[in-house]
Amino acid sequence: MEQRLARYYELKQLQKEIEEELESLKREFLDEYTGPCSVEAGDYKLSITLQERRDYDDNRLFNALPDSSIWRLLSKADAGKIGSMLKVQVINEEMLAGTFEVRHVPYLRVQKR
Repeated sequence: MEQRLARYYELKQLQKEIEEELESLKREFLDEYTGPCSVEAGDYKLSITLQERRDYDDNRLFNALPDSSIWRLLSKADAGKIGSMLKVQVINEEMLAGTFEVRHVPYLRVQKR
């Protein structure tokens, strides 16, 4: 049991170090290449795209919904739940107008040819 615990602890430490180094490299790439791009270097290709994320405001969303029972389904502004409700047409985009701010998040992808 102690060996497995020690190995687990060791792997978690390695995971932490790897994640820190990945984040550092990602920051370097994003500092060097601002905005969407595609760059090739040797056998590798770096692609940076922007993903759109919606940050909903609880108060504005509550006021925009036609029925309080819909709010009870959400309980708070959760983008995943809101997306699902849009998909099944419980609510529509018009209801959500003005209830969120769009945030663009860079997505970094490195491929080996």
